[in-house]
Amino acid sequence: MPDAAGFDEFYANGRQRLLGFVYLLTNDQSDAQDVVQEAYMKAWQHWSTVDRYDDPDAWLRTVAYRIAVSRWRRVRNRTRAYLRHGPDDPVPEPSVTSVAVVQALRRLPDEQRITIAMHYLLGMPVADVARETGVAVGTVKARLHRGRAALAPLLSIDPTESADV
Repeated sequence: MPDAAGFDEFYANGRQRLLGFVYLLTNDQSDAQDVVQEAYMKAWQHWSTVDRYDDPDAWLRTVAYRIAVSRWRRVRNRTRAYLRHGPDDPVPEPSVTSVAVVQALRRLPDEQRITIAMHYLLGMPVADVARETGVAVGTVKARLHRGRAALAPLLSIDPTESADV
């Protein structure tokens, strides 16, 4: 078990210095805080070893520096990929019908909403929905029936039009 008191003292004595160091590297307070947090997390994970080093602060600075560099590389690579491939295709706005269906589904009890989503949106057979939700096939059919009946007035649909289950 790591020496928690020793780590707490290590953290309290060095966090501000490390944050200042990393801030000078990143020029961004939020990024610096994230890097420092990740560096101290790694120090805690390896504290039983780090604690025995001649200069644990040097180890921590090296770890923080490497984390910061790794973040820069990820951003650079994302930027290069973006420039090479261009922006993603725009995502079309949801249709009025989709918005209405989602709003209506939110008004159903969880069991009915989940059952309807699995069966109609994921295309799962009733038997698979029953197995995955841990209920009998008859229960799934009842939830589908009750869910459709509850959705019909919310969506202004005739419930006798489509009953495929």
